Amino acid sequence: MPPADTAAMSGLEFLCWAQKKQQEQPDIPSIGRLLGMEIDEVEEGRVVMSLNTRPDYANPLGTVHGGIAATLLDSVMGCAVHTTLPPRVGYTTLELKVNYIRAVPLDAGKLTARGTVIHTGRRTATAEGKVLDAQRKLIAHATTTCMIFHP
Repeated sequence: MPPADTAAMSGLEFLCWAQKKQQEQPDIPSIGRLLGMEIDEVEEGRVVMSLNTRPDYANPLGTVHGGIAATLLDSVMGCAVHTTLPPRVGYTTLELKVNYIRAVPLDAGKLTARGTVIHTGRRTATAEGKVLDAQRKLIAHATTTCMIFHP
């Protein structure tokens, strides 16, 4: 369960807390739990997450659905932006542009996504991200614009 006031945490503090909690309490409901995503690295302006492919991710062609890569990218880029925000400041994805490079077989194993902030302003932030397969081949890359909400 979250501490009494997660809003009092900076984005970086919150994501470091979430990274620790995923190991202590893996049953906390979230998109990460649903897809089996793990927070691997967190630092200011940069987040790395990963997941292992599985048959549940199949599209009608029998490969990993593109929404899995898009969700990984949206997550790492948004969370990278979050690491730059002070307490009580929120954000949401305003725009997401994904470029798919190759299909992913269902038995591909671990996919790793890295998100990096390009710019954080008062009202918007931009970030970029990449998804790599277990052989470090590029699967997809993306950019995002996030809207920032001040109290």
